[in-house]
Amino acid sequence: MMARTSAEQMRAWQGPALFSFGFRPFFLFGALCVMLAMLLWLPALSGALSLPTRFDPVSWHAHEFLFGYLGAVLAGFLLTAVPNWTGRLPMVGWRLAALFSLWVAGRVAVLISGHLPVAVAPVIDLAFPLVLGALILREIVAGRNWRNLIVLGLLSVFTLANGLFHIEALTGRYAAQGLGLRLGLATGIMMIAVIGGRIIPSFTRNWLAKANDPARPAPPMQRFDKLVLLSSIAILMLWIIRPFETLTGAALIVFGGLHLVRQARWTPLHTLNEPLLWALHAAYLFIPLGAFALGLDQIQGNPGTAGAQHLWMAGAIGAMTLAVMTRASLGHTGQALTANRATVAIYLCLFGSVLARYLGFFHPGLTHFSGALWLAAFAGFVLAYGPSLLGPKPEK
Repeated sequence: MMARTSAEQMRAWQGPALFSFGFRPFFLFGALCVMLAMLLWLPALSGALSLPTRFDPVSWHAHEFLFGYLGAVLAGFLLTAVPNWTGRLPMVGWRLAALFSLWVAGRVAVLISGHLPVAVAPVIDLAFPLVLGALILREIVAGRNWRNLIVLGLLSVFTLANGLFHIEALTGRYAAQGLGLRLGLATGIMMIAVIGGRIIPSFTRNWLAKANDPARPAPPMQRFDKLVLLSSIAILMLWIIRPFETLTGAALIVFGGLHLVRQARWTPLHTLNEPLLWALHAAYLFIPLGAFALGLDQIQGNPGTAGAQHLWMAGAIGAMTLAVMTRASLGHTGQALTANRATVAIYLCLFGSVLARYLGFFHPGLTHFSGALWLAAFAGFVLAYGPSLLGPKPEK
């Protein structure tokens, strides 16, 4: 007899608990991947290690965070959320293990691409998001869940950006500051704006009601939210195509202001007593902060935008993914939705790393300190959440 509910299907799986739900392998090994990448990047940055990749070291570093790590977290999130959106069964068992293996193969292929034929690493790396997108499309169509086609659209653009990054790197261009990276980064920011714009006010409202706090965030996706998102697409497209112009800088300042007003409508100051919530709000705050920093760089004619971009990459994306991973891991492994001291330490290390990385572009000695805090944050996640991700969900 076939399993009829998600719980029954997960109980029917007799293999490793790691493959009983999509968030488990991708959250855990996404964190391990970003740790390994940092451990390789720091000696490569100082010239002590030569990486066996076709990418230059900076481009490899950027690619593996943006498309490798974020790709894994997106997979874990979507494979967990889509069944809730569509009412269909989640992917479990060997099909999930096969998809996870495809992601791992991409990471290995990109790292050792210098020893492979030119086309091999891009093909293996791009196979994962293409298969993931096909699976998500099938579920959305079967569940007639048309409102979430926007998420699939963003995933498709993200995959295109990865392909452009490979083309730029393999044709001798500096992909770390290329069109593919800007398109991928902008898509990641839009994913946070869309998905974060749904979950942050929703989680905030639920917690405030439970805490008997009369404050309430503005409901998600109202007219103002839609205006912000549509404006964001136009401004980000301008940044992607013409990143170093004064007009782009001014538009990014407007972008930052819109998102700052949007977030203020979610009553972030009322969440300071719950780290699982304030971490989400703090992560979202890096969207306007990064936009302000990028905008000022362009207005002042400063071509060194890497520091400002890190406020989006390490700040908005790094912090938001870690905040979502901790919350989802607690909720889906049957634990209370509250942050312990280890989780708070994880958040503080991550935010400290982002600050030190940004300042490191003015004081280079802080770069390795930033890397150490980054490693501490993700090692903390692996140590604190790894046992529950590897083990079965407690029976009630």
